[in-house]
Amino acid sequence: MDNIRILIVDDHTILRIGIRLLLDSQQDMEIVGETGSGFEALDLVKELKPRVVLLDISLDDVNGLDILPEFKKANENVRVLVLTMHEDESFLLQTLNRGGDGYILKKAADLELITAIRAVNRNEIYIDPSLTKSVLRNIYGHSEKGSNKKDRIEQPLSNREKEVLKLVAMGYTNKQIANKLLLSIKTIESHKARIKEKLNLSFRSDLVKYAISKGLLYED
Repeated sequence: MDNIRILIVDDHTILRIGIRLLLDSQQDMEIVGETGSGFEALDLVKELKPRVVLLDISLDDVNGLDILPEFKKANENVRVLVLTMHEDESFLLQTLNRGGDGYILKKAADLELITAIRAVNRNEIYIDPSLTKSVLRNIYGHSEKGSNKKDRIEQPLSNREKEVLKLVAMGYTNKQIANKLLLSIKTIESHKARIKEKLNLSFRSDLVKYAISKGLLYED
């Protein structure tokens, strides 16, 4: 099995050194590059084709969340794991909405970071355990509020729609989902539109939260 190719994007040199020391000790991981610049990171994503980008939100030249979608455009196979000091749930939701694959706090950046990297490499969504309760509270809180509104009736999804939703929540692109399910990209787009309509949801972060609440990400 190939090593997990990792690009570290953080403006703190000492932190990058610490992460490199930690990950270099793992036989299945390889650091292919590091930088404190978001724009340089974008060039490195194109040039080095890392599998996982460890991305800080506060960089020398740009907000990490603003450039995150550009990484996905540059390489549809890259997985982006945000490594940050921000415990605010709003940053987590922005990460998911902009195509991020995971969110982990710097204070937990040891064995938890290794677990997170392996998880996103398996095309899973990884959320720092300390924030999971907050996310679930947000899911069920919105559910309770929404249950009082007649225009928020949730329609059941078909098995195919559940398959598509799971893959969307796991970070797959339309093209990757189409290839995996042997369908056309146009059909996948239609399924996604129908899913959003049935669930009264608009953003990817909402789809991810819904998939988590229903246990779709953990089904075989």
